[in-house]
Amino acid sequence: MKTQRVLTGITTSGTPHLGNYVGAIRPTVRASRLASVESFYFLADYHALIKVTEPARVQRSTLEIAATWLACGLDPEQVTFYRQSDIPEIPELTWLLTCVAGKGMLNRAHAYKASVDKNTAAGTDPDAGVSAGLFMYPVLMAADILMFNAHQVPVGRDQVQHIEMARDIAASFNHLYGEHFTLPEAAIEDHVATLPGLDGRKMSKSYDNTIPLFVPREQLRKLIQGIVTDSRAPGEPKDTTGSALFQLYQAFGSAKETAAFAQAYADGIAWGDAKQQLFERLDQEIAPMREVYDQLIQDPAQIERMLHRGAEKARGVATPFTARLRHAVGLRPLDSATAPARPAKVAKSASPSVKQYREADGRFYFKLVDGSGQTLLQSLGFDSPREAAHAVCRLREQGAAALPALKLQLATSASPETLETALAAWANLV
Repeated sequence: MKTQRVLTGITTSGTPHLGNYVGAIRPTVRASRLASVESFYFLADYHALIKVTEPARVQRSTLEIAATWLACGLDPEQVTFYRQSDIPEIPELTWLLTCVAGKGMLNRAHAYKASVDKNTAAGTDPDAGVSAGLFMYPVLMAADILMFNAHQVPVGRDQVQHIEMARDIAASFNHLYGEHFTLPEAAIEDHVATLPGLDGRKMSKSYDNTIPLFVPREQLRKLIQGIVTDSRAPGEPKDTTGSALFQLYQAFGSAKETAAFAQAYADGIAWGDAKQQLFERLDQEIAPMREVYDQLIQDPAQIERMLHRGAEKARGVATPFTARLRHAVGLRPLDSATAPARPAKVAKSASPSVKQYREADGRFYFKLVDGSGQTLLQSLGFDSPREAAHAVCRLREQGAAALPALKLQLATSASPETLETALAAWANLV
């Protein structure tokens, strides 16, 4: 039984490299084979438009990344594999989320801040060269995640902030419009989350220091030979800390292999020999996948058909969910509800529910009410909608067991037994 959703995407802005493979592709392909995991994989071509203005490059990158997923073992029959731009509900959700996302939060996004800091240091307009797309990147990413209510998102450590922002945005929306979104968690493999490139900095297309995943064997050897090392001579002990060679090896080798490589460092292995060992270990894993990749890249029509089927599957989730969200925010047909003839006799819900609201003191509250509208549980004030929404999520997940740790008060007219029954009924409805 599928009990957890995992979602990940790669921006179609360049050729897939070792960092993409280790940080995103390999761990999620492994996860997709777990019986309890429902996996969503997507080609983030909308994101590519933020930084790439060459249409042919976006198209080629989309083909290369799709072929890479498949060569690395992704089974499109077992997962939902799609192209971001094939799901029109995603940009619609982006706008809905934009309307609840705080500008102050977006001001703190790492990519935007880095651009502003660079401009400030150069003495130019802080926003020079900064597009609205770059500024809104975290909201689009939140829409990618929240559209499918992913529980976990495998990311590099530098992307954790975006997952936290998605949680904040989801909590704000939930507070205003009810419980619609799952709050996602970042999933990181600590020791391989960010790989170094040829120059020792983070492997990134932006730095032009990547090692493409499926380059020919001899080109891979040449690239590895070009990795920057220090000047320590053969026979002189070498430090694994901060060594790009060692970090790359560690990402591919087993614990036993990595320990042996570390010992070789301590014994003074020559850098040329270390690079040869790294090459052999990488090629051992990559070579079988490279053969499949080379076959796939020659048949783009086959990949296009797979993506169309994946989009149909993804929209089977996205289309009804978007309809629900549109209704929640008030984008409804005008004839879908009529004014009651006798307002004094409006029927009340027969089921327990949680009401969220803001008081005149500026703080955020919620209460659990029964089918007749009688308050069973009342929260104290929270400083932000995020805190209130987190408390509601915890109450839904843990029931009465969460009461001691939350800012909640049991109404004098409600017995513990009545409260537990109402909490169970409410949790099953949301």
